[in-house]
Amino acid sequence: MFIMGNQRRAFTPEYKDEAVKLVINTGRPVARVARELGIVEQTLSNWVKAHRDRYDASDGALSETERAELVRLRKEVSDLKMDRAFLNYPDVRIMPMFALKR
Repeated sequence: MFIMGNQRRAFTPEYKDEAVKLVINTGRPVARVARELGIVEQTLSNWVKAHRDRYDASDGALSETERAELVRLRKEVSDLKMDRAFLNYPDVRIMPMFALKR
């Protein structure tokens, strides 16, 4: 006897956010949106509940995608500050090609 197991589908945080926005912004029922997207109703319901809990608990909270973007942008700002500090290095003898004309 051969029993096939179900394979779990993985959804990105962006996909979850967009699905939740469809429910919240359009006011359509969870069941209808879940059918349109081809996902299980209970799964979408859990995402919507988690979203509402997250945003009701703290009004200024960031979503997972916003948090990831914030980390990326902070790293980029840090790198740019380091580049700027390096380019403004006062010892022209070390890096004459980067000397700022003042």
